[in-house]
Amino acid sequence: MQSKGFKVFIVTLAVIIGLIFILPIIWMLLTSFKSDQEAFTAGLKWLPQVFTAENYQYAFSDNRETPVLKWMGNSLFVGITGTLIVLVVDTMAAYGLARLDVPFRRFFISLFIGSLMIPWVITFLPLYMEFRTFGLLNTYAVLILPYSANAFGVFLLYQYFRGFPKELEEAAFLDGANKWQVFTKVVLPSARPVIWTLAIFTFMGIYNDFLWPLVTTSSPEMRTITTGIAVMQQGSFVSSPAKLMALTSIATIPAVLLFIIGQRSFIKGVNQTGIK
Repeated sequence: MQSKGFKVFIVTLAVIIGLIFILPIIWMLLTSFKSDQEAFTAGLKWLPQVFTAENYQYAFSDNRETPVLKWMGNSLFVGITGTLIVLVVDTMAAYGLARLDVPFRRFFISLFIGSLMIPWVITFLPLYMEFRTFGLLNTYAVLILPYSANAFGVFLLYQYFRGFPKELEEAAFLDGANKWQVFTKVVLPSARPVIWTLAIFTFMGIYNDFLWPLVTTSSPEMRTITTGIAVMQQGSFVSSPAKLMALTSIATIPAVLLFIIGQRSFIKGVNQTGIK
């Protein structure tokens, strides 16, 4: 039985770690309500002397310099579309490997697991050359297709499907269901927490990606919010930290909302798959 002192130590340590993660976010939000001059001269003062929403008004104003709504729209479209494709492809691939009599199944499983060991930077240049050959640079296709399937999602769902009770599937077959009906009406509903977990991981990875959209897009209209912020940081906002923090605060909203909506399923999915 754990002592009371040990529990207090664990809770205190968890609070300290939580503060380490949340303090930069608080600083970012508070800085976004300062003027640029105050952001430069405030030093260690966190609270703004005068709260102002001018940075957000400027970000959302109708100007070509910071088309935030367009950048956010691109990021959301790419993130949602890529996530949906990953969920469809990975769920079917994982179920097929876990339950169906697929030829060379062990080989494919080893191939998927082995591909997780390959760094993304190794495939970066060949992938870029491939999309350039097909004339797909600076299009939505080049922003979505590289994420259309991933080995991590297949491995994650494969682990769950392998432990799914076969008796439930056999009962459905006895009731006259075919393989597709068993998959969509019996297996997938029970895998909802795991699918939510994969959706959150996938969306966050696509939404936060910086290098690939930066290299494969050239026009301002095709930028995602991450590349837009980076360009502004090196350009017009190099001396405007408050405006930059306002842009960054806006960029965090979709990811935070997604986690708030799916946090219960996310935690349950982590526990079910054992990735913790």
